[in-house]
Amino acid sequence: MAKLLNVVCELKPEEKSPGLYVASEFLREYLKWNPRDEIHTVDLYRDPIQRIDADVLSGWEKIKQGQAFATLADDEQRKIGRIWKLADQFIDADKYVFVTPAWDLGFPAEFKMYVDTICVIGKTFRYTPNGPEGLLKNKGKKCLHFYGLSTAHQKEQVDNEVSYFNSIMNFIGVEEVESIVVRESVPNLKCRRRSFGNAMKKAIEVATRF
Repeated sequence: MAKLLNVVCELKPEEKSPGLYVASEFLREYLKWNPRDEIHTVDLYRDPIQRIDADVLSGWEKIKQGQAFATLADDEQRKIGRIWKLADQFIDADKYVFVTPAWDLGFPAEFKMYVDTICVIGKTFRYTPNGPEGLLKNKGKKCLHFYGLSTAHQKEQVDNEVSYFNSIMNFIGVEEVESIVVRESVPNLKCRRRSFGNAMKKAIEVATRF
């Protein structure tokens, strides 16, 4: 039995979000092949994701100087504790599914906030004389990214954003990463499965081996 962490960064409901629509089909198919697996969902717009702020930075600096966590200020403990909880949840999972839209030549701010909670020194990466090293390497972890966008987005933008996502996963040691770009093409929900074409086909295929 494996644990799958489903990270959703999407304001729109499934019926209006191409990425979320195809990702939901993937999860339904995935469960047919892996009925005993656990799926846990983190909703980046609705769950409390702690951003890095002044309290977090001051608390981390105190810990770096040797101060015990229990002696930090209440706000520092609460905020850092939340970040560590999200990082530990990520580390505990075997597989990851991300659903993100394309916003303003990048990702929503909530996605970057979550990235900052899983890129934690001593938990998912460390510094070495040869540079940073991901601590999740060689653990068999795998990641699937559903990237929803409209027909207005250009190939160069897609390539840049998919590359950024992959670099984050590789940075912490998740080496097996696939991306499925889901491009919105028709407004008619009855035609969606056909309109998504290769994206839906690939999602169903990946579900049999993920």
